[in-house]
Amino acid sequence: MEIVDVAMISTSGLDGDRGRSGKRAVTLIQQEHLAAIGSYLGQGAVAPEILRRNLVVSGINLAALKGREVQVGEAILRFTVICAPCSRMEEALGKGGYSAVRGHGGWCAEVVQPGRVRLGDAVQPVD
Repeated sequence: MEIVDVAMISTSGLDGDRGRSGKRAVTLIQQEHLAAIGSYLGQGAVAPEILRRNLVVSGINLAALKGREVQVGEAILRFTVICAPCSRMEEALGKGGYSAVRGHGGWCAEVVQPGRVRLGDAVQPVD
C-alpha cells in the first residue's frame, strides 16, 4: 500500500493498483468510519491502509450516493456496491475485526470518466 498525493484513475481503477474494470474498479471509504471501526474494537481510528481502500474521503455520506455519479478531481465515478469486509479483517484488526468493518468498509465504484485525482480534491455528486 502506497499513499500518494496524485493518482491517475483509468477505466480499470488507480494506475499502479491491481484494479479491474467494472463495478469494483475503485474503492472509497469515509474518514469518519475509520474512527467508528476503531471504537468498536476499543481503540483509536483504524489506519486506512489496513482496509486497503483506494480513496479516503471526508465530509460526505457515501452511502447516500449509491447508483449516483460523483466527481473526484477530474474523474467521474458511479457508486455501485458496498465493500464487504474480507476474512483478513480478523487477522489485520484482531478478534471482532470483521464485525467492526461490516457496514463501515466503504463503497465500490465504476469509472465513468478517467482522470487525475489529487489529495484534497472535492467529492461532489454530478447529478
